[in-house]
Amino acid sequence: MASLNRGEVHVRVVSRSLVKASDTTIEPHVLSVSNLDLVPQTIEVSMFCVYPKLPAADFDAVVVAFRAGLPSLLNHFFLLAGRIATNPSSGLPEVHCYNQGAELVVGEAGVALATLDFGNMSASFQRIQLPYGQDMALSVQVVSFACGGFTVAWCTNHVLVDGSALSLLVRAWSELARTGTLSAGARPNHDRLVFRPRAPPSYSASLDKMFTPLESERQINVLTCDQSSVRRLYYIEASDVARLREEASREGQRATRVQAVSAYLWKTLASVVGTSDAHCRMGWWVDGRRRLMAPELRAAMGNYVGNFTTFAAREASVAEVLRMPLPDVATMVREALTAPAYDEHFQELVDWAEEHKTQRYVETETLGLGSPIVCVTAFTSFGIDTDFGFGHAAMATPISASGARLSIGFMQIAAQPDGAWIINAFLWPQLAAALEADEPRFFKPVTAEYLGMVSPKVQQSRL
Repeated sequence: MASLNRGEVHVRVVSRSLVKASDTTIEPHVLSVSNLDLVPQTIEVSMFCVYPKLPAADFDAVVVAFRAGLPSLLNHFFLLAGRIATNPSSGLPEVHCYNQGAELVVGEAGVALATLDFGNMSASFQRIQLPYGQDMALSVQVVSFACGGFTVAWCTNHVLVDGSALSLLVRAWSELARTGTLSAGARPNHDRLVFRPRAPPSYSASLDKMFTPLESERQINVLTCDQSSVRRLYYIEASDVARLREEASREGQRATRVQAVSAYLWKTLASVVGTSDAHCRMGWWVDGRRRLMAPELRAAMGNYVGNFTTFAAREASVAEVLRMPLPDVATMVREALTAPAYDEHFQELVDWAEEHKTQRYVETETLGLGSPIVCVTAFTSFGIDTDFGFGHAAMATPISASGARLSIGFMQIAAQPDGAWIINAFLWPQLAAALEADEPRFFKPVTAEYLGMVSPKVQQSRL
């Protein structure tokens, strides 16, 4: 048995094994990633789920459930039992789907979950998640805690999935573990040929300007990033999400939850920027599955496992954002998100990637150059079912290193079953301080008390 020191959290690796798909009729094959898979950086991503103390079972039952159920799950997500490789001829990533097996890691932490500083990502989840191979398509990490609670980290790579696909994986696992079958709504679609490049490829000059080669001299150095940014984990109560939505709406134009919270973030960013810059920006990674108009495309991409996102951004003057009422800022958000004709936009994006495969690119707006920008990726339009037979997770949140190297404000938002939002944030200290101090404090640091791991403190009378 091995062990790893993670600061104040000591995770002992009890076992590490490979779990293969049980369906032996699946033909081994090599899966070429799609053009849209080549757009995001090749980075590790995960969905982290925190479960409180088990009411009527022990941790051994959890481990048994994973060992028994993962082979069936991998029958549906066969590429995740493979390995990420590089094609020797093209230099592009591909997946060798030979059923080499997904990784199942069982760990043990000698502390109670309630002792973790959940609000500080660097002091909590980043110390629990264990390293896994860069070629590993899926590493499922199950860690027990002294309190009887446990965590599950679904770890993979962005070249294989986006937020919607990662959420579908967790949802499919929960349904399969509880019922033994998958409903039509949870069955994945791996067809990467729905959008094919045109001959010849065709795209607009404006789309070409969306991307910049990812070269070291164009990036802020790592030490500067580490010293100027903080990792935080916030929650917004369901009632506060609803309140912001009402405040950002006007008669005849109701803001969505993402538009409302984005408008609030934009105004907070503008207040922090102040006179240090004339402009500030907001950006969003947009899930294309719900934006397509053609019925046949919507049907084909509904449960698509792969990358199907694009980036939208808008810049405005600081003075304008501060002066505008919240509904007007929400309108700017809406216009930025709805402006593209997404059917054609994604076709152009596929065509652009066809001509730029040999070099890594990044969205120009996310380089951290120019006016300050906060970028948002929202997991709020697709549910994350985390109950695989032991109750819902107290919290489920995506984790990635996307903002860490690009020196931008970066937020990943995930909706919880009760309607609350969990926000994994990579921010400048000034912006974090402003969000935490602003009344009525919509953004609150996640605590063990909020997650129901400790009893709420009762104010004692001095009488």
